[in-house]
Amino acid sequence: MRSAPGSVPALLLVALALAGCEGGGETGTAAAPGQAPPAAADTAAAPAREPAIAKVGERAIPEQQFEDFLAFKRLATDDPKRRERLLEDYLEREALASVIEGEGVLDKARVEAELNEFRKEMLISRYFEKFLADTVTDEAVLNYYNTHSADYEERKVKVAHILIRTDRSMGEAERQAKLTTARAAHAKVLAGEDFAEVAKAFSEDTLSGKRGGNLGWLKEGAIDARFSQVAFGLEPGEVSEPFESPFGFHVVKVLEGPVVVKRPFDAVKGDIRYMLRNRAKDAELERLLSKVRVERTGGGTQ
Repeated sequence: MRSAPGSVPALLLVALALAGCEGGGETGTAAAPGQAPPAAADTAAAPAREPAIAKVGERAIPEQQFEDFLAFKRLATDDPKRRERLLEDYLEREALASVIEGEGVLDKARVEAELNEFRKEMLISRYFEKFLADTVTDEAVLNYYNTHSADYEERKVKVAHILIRTDRSMGEAERQAKLTTARAAHAKVLAGEDFAEVAKAFSEDTLSGKRGGNLGWLKEGAIDARFSQVAFGLEPGEVSEPFESPFGFHVVKVLEGPVVVKRPFDAVKGDIRYMLRNRAKDAELERLLSKVRVERTGGGTQ
């Protein structure tokens, strides 16, 4: 049935009806035959009404309703003039919504469906926002870091190399020629020539070659498996035999390390928080859903 223009919204009517029934469940005491009805003072147990800040039509707008709106929008109202403007805008929207609902132009069922969907989204979002803030605290993140320190340790080694490039299109003779060049460079280093100078003269990795072959600190597992195996198997100052990787033939010298380095907390706390929040959310979802039974009773599919 279409609401009359200016009528109170359906949801508010329900809320008001429920509010009016608070403390109900017991019927009023009827006067016995021959007795006077209870005095009015004896029935004055109704709670005091909230202070109203305005009226829209015949509907009072409680002040607390406006205060809750300001808190929800995180609107500062230190300036009385700004507060007054916010109140005027708020009441105008209340009035418009009240009149529009009474116009009967919108599909009431669809509006109710949208409101219900928004309600569900809001409840779920607000619940997990608070749940995760309370569960995954800064202390929880730090505690995880301290109790899983091995997960944030990594081996690093500082190396220099001489690279003689190869590619898949090369024939065997050309590849052997490249290997011969790598062996010649290796022989010069073994004969006592400075590794950096040999790298500048031989290496086809021009970028590192200009720095005497220096590649800096490399993390184990972040480079080619064969290169990593050789580099992390050498002692400081030791030089490898020529070996092949997908990039070509290398001669590697360990400059420092290998060492075990623990990643600082500040570098990983964001990852830890993300992981803990996902775990906590999944567990809480499972717990919440286990408390209610969902049973399909037909319909909903075509």
